[in-house]
Amino acid sequence: MAEDILQKIAAATAQRLKILKKEKSLSAVRREAEELPAPLDFREALARPGLAVIAELKQASPSKGLICPNFPQLYLEQAKAYAKGGAAAISVLTEPDFFLGSSLYLKKVHETVALPLLRKDFTIDEYQIYEAKTLGASAVLLICSLLKDSRLKDFSALAHELGLAALVEAHSEEEVEAALSAKAKIIGVNNRNLRDFSVSPTHSLRLRSLIPSAVLFVAESGIEKPEDVLPLKEAGAAAVLIGEALMKSPDPAAFIAAVQKGGSRA
Repeated sequence: MAEDILQKIAAATAQRLKILKKEKSLSAVRREAEELPAPLDFREALARPGLAVIAELKQASPSKGLICPNFPQLYLEQAKAYAKGGAAAISVLTEPDFFLGSSLYLKKVHETVALPLLRKDFTIDEYQIYEAKTLGASAVLLICSLLKDSRLKDFSALAHELGLAALVEAHSEEEVEAALSAKAKIIGVNNRNLRDFSVSPTHSLRLRSLIPSAVLFVAESGIEKPEDVLPLKEAGAAAVLIGEALMKSPDPAAFIAAVQKGGSRA
């Protein structure tokens, strides 16, 4: 049986949260989040005409190892390039143990570019949702594989109460149903299986028909070149999330512009 990487990440996240809660209590981070104004509208940015690009800042991953060795020195310039290229939003990895992310990266990107930001992490506790808002996020990632039934609904509702969007991520028919039951307004279908990190580029297309037109459909992972988005656009995707290909591109702004052109019918 393949190693369950997702559960290892969740376990590491739980340990990290114990430390964070000692440094700043849940009540303190909740109060801080609730006093902040609503952030930029992530869902509105994805719902605009055309295929939206959620451009990801990612230093490493469990499957690919180190993707960008000079990430700490380059990520703010990369964020600016994403904005220049026309990205609708930016996804920032903040998980430190497996992706070499940092909350500081999210905070600094928020101070640098005027785009809605997705906090890309493995949310298992309400603390992380409040924290996301204090760091400048406009949206949080909620993974169906980690959050069952009532927790998924509760976390989605909490995000919306704080003025945050929730990108609810699914990988199976059952998880799409769970996302819809939780009243998700944005559903991302991940082409990557988070249990073993294998990728099937057409996986999101197979689940597309399960997502109503009123819910924004986001295809995640597996996009290597701009023309890969055409079938996703034809299937009615509101947005695509692209990470590794952009991090490795010599001209990420041009890559994003090409994705948007490739995703059009023109």
